[in-house]
Amino acid sequence: MASDLEFVQFVVDQIESNKEISYRKMFGGITLYCNSTVVGLICDNKLFIKITNAGKAFVGEIAEGSPYPGAKPAFQIEDEIEDRKWISTLIEITENELPIQKPKKNRKNNTKK
Repeated sequence: MASDLEFVQFVVDQIESNKEISYRKMFGGITLYCNSTVVGLICDNKLFIKITNAGKAFVGEIAEGSPYPGAKPAFQIEDEIEDRKWISTLIEITENELPIQKPKKNRKNNTKK
């Protein structure tokens, strides 16, 4: 599931948004965020964007795949990465339709001393 950081940076650079676009290495792949909301994954130098109803309406017919065994299906983005306006719009649509992330609560240390 490893991806080249050069490919990851290329994907991030293609996305034009007023919102914060970031990524983090996780479980051998890369998690892609828009305003702290997970919008996709990059695994094996392939971009996968979460499927939403609005996203489906926007992309029309597009390949779907799983970024890793057992993962939910996602849009598998290939040549469309080259189209900055298209990929940027898909990211915005996806982020807008996903639920807002709840802040994580600080966990208390439950170990006995």
